Amino acid sequence: MIEARNLVRRYGNFKAVDDVSFSIEPGEVVGLLGHNGAGKTTIMKMLTGFLEPCAGQTLVDGIDVFAAPDLVQAKMGYLPESSPLYPELTVVEYLSYAAQLRGLQPAQCVPQAIEATQLQSRVMDRIDTLSRGYKQRVGVAQAILHAPKFVILDEPSNGLDPTQTQHMRELIRHLARDATVILSTHIMQEVKAVCDRVLILRAGQLALDERLQDLQQASAVQLKTDAHADVKQLLGGLAVTAGIVPESAGHWRIELNGDLDAGVSALATTLVQAGVPVYSLVPAAQDLESIFKQVSEATPQEVSDAA
Repeated sequence: MIEARNLVRRYGNFKAVDDVSFSIEPGEVVGLLGHNGAGKTTIMKMLTGFLEPCAGQTLVDGIDVFAAPDLVQAKMGYLPESSPLYPELTVVEYLSYAAQLRGLQPAQCVPQAIEATQLQSRVMDRIDTLSRGYKQRVGVAQAILHAPKFVILDEPSNGLDPTQTQHMRELIRHLARDATVILSTHIMQEVKAVCDRVLILRAGQLALDERLQDLQQASAVQLKTDAHADVKQLLGGLAVTAGIVPESAGHWRIELNGDLDAGVSALATTLVQAGVPVYSLVPAAQDLESIFKQVSEATPQEVSDAA
């Protein structure tokens, strides 16, 4: 559905995006992550045709964004970080106007967008009287008026309360039934809740592109045993052991090489044969916040080497 080929964007001598390539399949929900200034918003603007790359190409549904922008944008919904709202209009007036700009019949599409974003109680309110959370909902409503095949959401949960945030997650999952979704956010819980895949940018370069399930797969175990057991001596020489770190008396984190199940089996067998009690031996799943910190602070080459 979406393909970025060697995208480059410069501002003077500064490279905001530096040779970034990726492809996204239909129906995927992809989290675009990175610190402020990493290049997330610039990439989203290039994908939507708002900003032209200095080099490279963006394709949506096989169509070059800059060769046929009207065709691409007709299939696209976009919620920028600052929603493009007209504060003097009511919610229904604004959505009707946005529908007309797209050549749609407001009577057909506006009620559906209002229902999807649960704005029924605010349709006659002026936008400048709404809370930030409701303004976000109005922004999402305008992005989905035309039932797009491709949706970009930049910080969609910004300013939402917990109930509204849960509804936004449900809405994103609903959109993904018929559309490809790119979600840019700083909230790791949002990524874990709705995304299938994660792209992490660092200094304008793509540092990581992994499925969330694979990214969080455990590559270590937590061992609880007798406080006096010489775990390093017993397990340090095994081929499955990549590293052993004491965490507290009797508690160890053991990094593994290769298959997790095979590693756990080898560790347990060795400990039992040595007469060492095993109180617990469980996978230590990677935390997304820790992964983000590690990747975003490393160079892409360091990430590649570590992988």
